[in-house]
Amino acid sequence: MDNLMDDFKNAWKRPNNALPQIIIINISVFIVLAVLNFFGKIAGIDSVSNFIIDQFTIPSAFATFLTRPWTLLTYAFAHDLTGILHILFNMLVLYWFGRLIVEYIGNQKLINLYVLGALAGGLIYLMVYNLIPYYIERSNFNGMVGASAAVYAITVAAATLLPNYTFHLMFIGPVKIKYIAGFYIVISFLGAVGSNAGGNIAHLGGALIGFLYIKQLQSGTDWGIWIGSIMRFFKSLFVRQPKIKVTHKKTKSQSSSRSSSSATSSTGHNIADQAEIDAILDKISQSGYESLSKEEKQKLFNASKKS
Repeated sequence: MDNLMDDFKNAWKRPNNALPQIIIINISVFIVLAVLNFFGKIAGIDSVSNFIIDQFTIPSAFATFLTRPWTLLTYAFAHDLTGILHILFNMLVLYWFGRLIVEYIGNQKLINLYVLGALAGGLIYLMVYNLIPYYIERSNFNGMVGASAAVYAITVAAATLLPNYTFHLMFIGPVKIKYIAGFYIVISFLGAVGSNAGGNIAHLGGALIGFLYIKQLQSGTDWGIWIGSIMRFFKSLFVRQPKIKVTHKKTKSQSSSRSSSSATSSTGHNIADQAEIDAILDKISQSGYESLSKEEKQKLFNASKKS
């Protein structure tokens, strides 16, 4: 429990902290929508609160979906408002398996899996309810919400990456995560013709993309690289890049060069040559200043001070 609380302290201030941030977004959306739903019903203005909730609900009818296509992603950050079990279960599983993804392949891969899982789950859900007669006949419901497809993607990805990693479950004992993921898939498959057929179909879509993502990553292809590029683009619109002036002068003599080298050595830092500086500046242009390592920032700082 202490580790859990530590992960969420100052979650927004720490870089590379995607897992707590995703969970906080889900909880925040749940609270806001629950409050809107409550006061909408009390005040008799259900139409307003329902309109807002609809922006986080992916409809089953494709024609309706076309009027709010953003729900292909936003549905994965909303949950059933009639209780807390839906969001509680999703967030716990996300935390358990998400920590493995972050530890072994990094924060960006966790974000990639979450987004790809949501998209895959939503697309398969739409295809099934608009192409298969059995489901078309049963498509008269408001729509689907929940992070489950994204969570399934992360769960199956972790089990594909580390099949023999063991969780110690209460009342059961040690269980390899490949069996946990397999159990989830079987349950969703059986439920694909039940009362929550849409949700279970989305689960299977998320699970499939989680498996394929890791297999492609192991072969050298990252299907989610475009997600990181989009994130950096939008981040660059709001984060002001530092203006850094870098100048160089030719040394007048070998002795002055030795003197400069000695001075640099005494401070414990190495001033980067022009090729290194150019590479660092290119990295800033592509990924932003915050993408630099501590050593790269120090080299850039030293170069800017050189006169």
